[in-house]
Amino acid sequence: MSKRKAEYKPLLFTTTMRNPERLKNFLTILREYEGKVLINKIIDAVAKTLIQKGLYQPMKISQAVKDKWENEIELSKAETEKVFADNPQSHKEAGFEKGWPSRFDTWFKFAKELGFVWYWPNEEIKLSKSGKMLLDKEKPENELMVFANAFAKYQRQNPFRRVLNSNVPLILLIQTIKLLNNDPAYNGTGISRLEIPLLLCWQNDNAEALYREIKRLRKKHGYSPSNEVILELCYKLLNETKRDDNSILGDYPDDFIRKMRLTGLITLRGGGRFIDINTKETVTINYILKNYISHKEFATEKEFFNYIGKVDNDLVSSLSVYKAPTKTTKTELEKWVQHYAWESIKSEMLNLAQKKSSKDDILKIIEQPLRLEFLTSLAILKKLPNVIVKPNFVSDDEGLPTSFASGGSPDIECLEDQDTVLVEVTLLTGTQQHIRESFSVHRHLEEYIKNSIKSYAVFISPKSFIDTKRYFNFIKKDGLEVRISDIDKFISGLETKTTLNEATL
Repeated sequence: MSKRKAEYKPLLFTTTMRNPERLKNFLTILREYEGKVLINKIIDAVAKTLIQKGLYQPMKISQAVKDKWENEIELSKAETEKVFADNPQSHKEAGFEKGWPSRFDTWFKFAKELGFVWYWPNEEIKLSKSGKMLLDKEKPENELMVFANAFAKYQRQNPFRRVLNSNVPLILLIQTIKLLNNDPAYNGTGISRLEIPLLLCWQNDNAEALYREIKRLRKKHGYSPSNEVILELCYKLLNETKRDDNSILGDYPDDFIRKMRLTGLITLRGGGRFIDINTKETVTINYILKNYISHKEFATEKEFFNYIGKVDNDLVSSLSVYKAPTKTTKTELEKWVQHYAWESIKSEMLNLAQKKSSKDDILKIIEQPLRLEFLTSLAILKKLPNVIVKPNFVSDDEGLPTSFASGGSPDIECLEDQDTVLVEVTLLTGTQQHIRESFSVHRHLEEYIKNSIKSYAVFISPKSFIDTKRYFNFIKKDGLEVRISDIDKFISGLETKTTLNEATL
């Protein structure tokens, strides 16, 4: 069978790994088999573990299994084996056998393309340095570093993809934004979200030509071109090859903006209407433009993997999150408190609790766990303006979160009267909630108490797990107070009480 001819395509990174948390969860499972030769026995074992933990959920299941997954409770071995046996895969990927081996490749292909893990049938599984950095739970800020490292090098025309488009999307984006911002005819807010489809379909790395195309577009249609106008321009770039219109206009741009935001180099302006450069990372942006403006072609997937997976220490060390993380200032936080009405904050927090997606142009591109930290900070300050709220997430020049706090810091510190309140939030609800959160909350609170700081902690989640409750009740004997609150209860407390102390009792 002859290979399909390469063609111009709009950029979509992946449909299976839409957020970094999911990617990390999958890689954590695969890491257990590092150094092992990839054979079907290993593939089956990985698949069963993913099913057991509910990370991969086939369709043919019992209600009991569905209930466990919904409550983030792991399946028994017997349940896992049955789900695995009842759901044979008909999937086929090049180079992999039909069935579970091809499903395995679908799960991990994007991680391989970004240089995090190498695998191939009958070869050793190997995590790169960047892949290991990504999985370091004590350093969540590594996530921003490794994605900046990967996307600075990521090429459209790489051996993993059969496309004619030839550019580095992040660099094309940065160059185009710079050209637009340097044009006195515009307001220096970057590229419009409505113009992103042009960049995703752009055939080459000529940012000057893309800038001129956008300039013509703005001259004729302003900042609000119709969908038909954008699609007409895109299809010219795609040589009229038909694609799904809604994907070109919506899904692909949203995915692209999310991925670029993972680098910490890009921010949103104008209520989410414009994508711009994060001025806090000017040093890194200049470094990338100097060192990655030209790129060589790679003949094999392994060659490209070795290139993109290698950590550029100079690039990583230039990021503010590496040197001195820039946290959100009081002024930046208050700007967003004014931007969002209480009902919007409340609705978005409840959406997270109920696993519903956001339609807000800004919030929907902030990864959900980080979004909860952001919204919780806004909620406290909105309802209790006398409380000093200090979130520890790293932010861009708009005050929007780009990275979690380091492992040694609580999510949010609040000062009320003589109390320091450590607010810790999570979207985990089942066994993983206790395993991944209880001990870190304990450590953070213990550290403050040791330093003679009058403190208690508030632990907020969609639904607290019984083991989490038991653990926090157990450590009371050591004088450590952790108050547990579901998201809806926490919101209700803020609405009906006048202090954080009362709202979290």
